[in-house]
Amino acid sequence: MAVIETQAALHEAHRDNHTHRDVNGGWLRPAVFGAMDGLVSNLALMTGVAGGAVSQQTVVLTGLAGLAAGAFSMAAGEYTSVASQRELVEAELDVERRELRRHPQDEENELAELYVSRGVEPELAREVARQLSKDPEQALEIHAREELGIDPGDLPSPLVAAVSSFGSFALGALLPVLPFLLGATGLWPSVLLALAGLFGCGAVVAKVTARTWWYSGLRQLALGGAAAGVTYALGSLFGTAVG
Repeated sequence: MAVIETQAALHEAHRDNHTHRDVNGGWLRPAVFGAMDGLVSNLALMTGVAGGAVSQQTVVLTGLAGLAAGAFSMAAGEYTSVASQRELVEAELDVERRELRRHPQDEENELAELYVSRGVEPELAREVARQLSKDPEQALEIHAREELGIDPGDLPSPLVAAVSSFGSFALGALLPVLPFLLGATGLWPSVLLALAGLFGCGAVVAKVTARTWWYSGLRQLALGGAAAGVTYALGSLFGTAVG
């Protein structure tokens, strides 16, 4: 009795711990990419303009314009990209659906051969394929997973991707502008806040992806800092040349 209870407890623990994060929901990549892009691009844009020795008002206006333009551009790009990908997948699913309707036996044999290639005994593979092919929608789902590597019921949403991208870009791009809006008169508060935001974003992404938080944070900090430094130098060079 004690052995049975122990096995049951181990089964419960395995079931509770053996879960996976949502990797196909369509929001994580655009949200992360949007926040990073907003921080890096707007910080680099503002430092580049500031390097040209322009007025504080011009730097702030540049940051706000970069925020708005970048957020709308990211949202439109993500929506179009994900929508196009989804339409392509749906077109392939329609092809597979027609094949299942026109040549059901051939598709069943194809599924059985796939299981045989993975080590299942031929007789068992044929029986499994026969049973799974009874339901057309279930057969479509299985063929889509095995042949296309997709789940028909878990396709990414273009709207979710667009909204995630828009919001995260705007939030990231706001950080370099925020000190000026709160009364700062120099560039350094914006740079320091943006760099801190880059480190924080990198650390948060590491938590989601189970990577080392400090390495991910420092990597993003270094990349963003390098971009800001290069654009500031270019702004100074071009500002001097134009002036």
